[in-house]
Amino acid sequence: MTASVDASDLVSRQPSDGGCSPRHVAIIMDGNGRWAAARGLPRTEGHRRGVDVMRRIVRRSIESGVDYLTLFSFSSENWSRPATEVSFLLTLLRRFVRTDLASLHKNGVRVRVIGEREGLAPDILSLLEEAERLTADNTLLTLVVAFNYGSRQEILSAARRLARDVAEGRVSVDEIDCDEMSRRLYTSDIPDPDLIIRTSGEQRLSNFLLWQAAYSEFYFEPALWPDYDEAAFDRALADYAKRERRFGRVTTQAVP
Repeated sequence: MTASVDASDLVSRQPSDGGCSPRHVAIIMDGNGRWAAARGLPRTEGHRRGVDVMRRIVRRSIESGVDYLTLFSFSSENWSRPATEVSFLLTLLRRFVRTDLASLHKNGVRVRVIGEREGLAPDILSLLEEAERLTADNTLLTLVVAFNYGSRQEILSAARRLARDVAEGRVSVDEIDCDEMSRRLYTSDIPDPDLIIRTSGEQRLSNFLLWQAAYSEFYFEPALWPDYDEAAFDRALADYAKRERRFGRVTTQAVP
């Protein structure tokens, strides 16, 4: 959640009889390699198919009234994959920005990129900054792309910045709270995810939004990402709508 929103505010916005829609959906797009291997195809073909699915889910998010969609596109650990696969993934990123950015902008999508930028190739960094700059004023959907992202590193970097602020007298030790920490994360201007979806049947976060997921709902989808579609996304939203989010309260406890 942002620094200005507390748990009671989040609870108050949830309909008491269910039927609510998530404001922020985050997706761990897992299973591209397994999808390709099962068909005797190179892993790169799974990644290529995965980009097509991503486009459709962005459109579906707009149609469903989602305000924020965060996609785990490339983790800080992914650099350890074979060089040819990493190179292909970066090529897909370049192609996606160059091909899809104009369409995203035309359709009112704001692009935000979270992750470590230091050490990125200049052309990749330029593309990411161009996407953010061009779409900065759009309001229909914020597409958050987690690229070169690792949540532990994010929290560690935030803790270092907070410690530096304390050492330099900008913040006192007594002022340190969750809001102060949240303000130093990559997502300081983005609400916490209401719903986190992971495809491929795996049931773990894999170093994704560990701080922000404190009160998120989880939905584990058995389909591999290249087989994911709008109907599967709709099922996840429908399942979320049936859940009651209490944020530590009991069902009958009044919201102040």
